[in-house]
Formats: sequence, structure tokens, C-alpha cells
Amino acid sequence: MKPMVLAGIVLAVLGVAALAYQGFSYTSRDTVLEVGDLKVDTERERSVALPPMVGIASIVAGVVLIAVGSRKGR
Repeated sequence: MKPMVLAGIVLAVLGVAALAYQGFSYTSRDTVLEVGDLKVDTERERSVALPPMVGIASIVAGVVLIAVGSRKGR
């Protein structure tokens, strides 16, 4: 499979996933207090929202890469 077509497929799949999930969350660990050997940490869950336009743009870019990659070999 051609690299450009493969990249287009990956972009299109990521775009569909971005539209389906509309964001992701992760946990970050921060040090609150550190005195000598005593260390106090806290965990925070953070969320990142993905606008629908990001998913749509990724799908469009993937389709364009697939089209260009498949024509290039002809």
C-alpha cells in the first residue's frame, strides 16, 4: 500500500474517532508540598474538548490524501 494512501486512511479514521468521542481526558500528577523527605502529590483529571471541525477537517484531509495517492500511481 502506498504511504500517502495509508496516511489518508489513518487521518480519516482519526477524524471519525474525533467526531465520535469529541475529546479525551487524562490524569496529571502535581507536587503540592515537598519538605525534606515528605512529599505530597495530588492527581487531577483534565479534559480536552475537540471541536467537531477538527474531526471534519481530518476526514476531508484523509480523503484528499487517498485520492491523490491513488491517482499518483496511474
